[in-house]
Amino acid sequence: MAIDENRVFKPINIALLTVSDTRGPAEDTSGDILAQRIVASGHALAARAIEKDDADAIERRFNAWIDDPRIDAIVSTGGTGLTGRDVTPEAMSRVQDKSIEGFGELFRWISYKTIGTSTVQSRACAAVARGTYLFALPGSNGAVKDGWDGILAEQLDSRNRPCNFVELMPRLRET
Repeated sequence: MAIDENRVFKPINIALLTVSDTRGPAEDTSGDILAQRIVASGHALAARAIEKDDADAIERRFNAWIDDPRIDAIVSTGGTGLTGRDVTPEAMSRVQDKSIEGFGELFRWISYKTIGTSTVQSRACAAVARGTYLFALPGSNGAVKDGWDGILAEQLDSRNRPCNFVELMPRLRET
């Protein structure tokens, strides 16, 4: 990470969504890990929720948070696998304006170092929707650590050089 200490850190507001048919608040360890990292990085945890693996419900949650001017980014965990119930990428595709292909590619490269070829089963992805960033990570504790520590901690830090997601935020709605 190339942090330019001469630049001012700009905290952003991040909503956290856990997608799971089996986890409630007491079992949401991957969500807890992300929440801790968001706050420890200096950002605000603007909202947090759990939705079942249901594309319509996930889409409704995404849309509500995208339309909330207090939320700059959404990070989800879960629902990115290959089973029939894994529908987070499909829900994201319904709301997105632009896909951020490099996010999934980089996530799988980082994840390969941890879990080897099993990383091909991940459909981690990211997008921009109506000026809001969306990031979908797998639901395992290791995956959220890889995604946050290896990508999001840097890209959501306004001091990161040579560029970062935060500096683009004022221009995301340009036409």
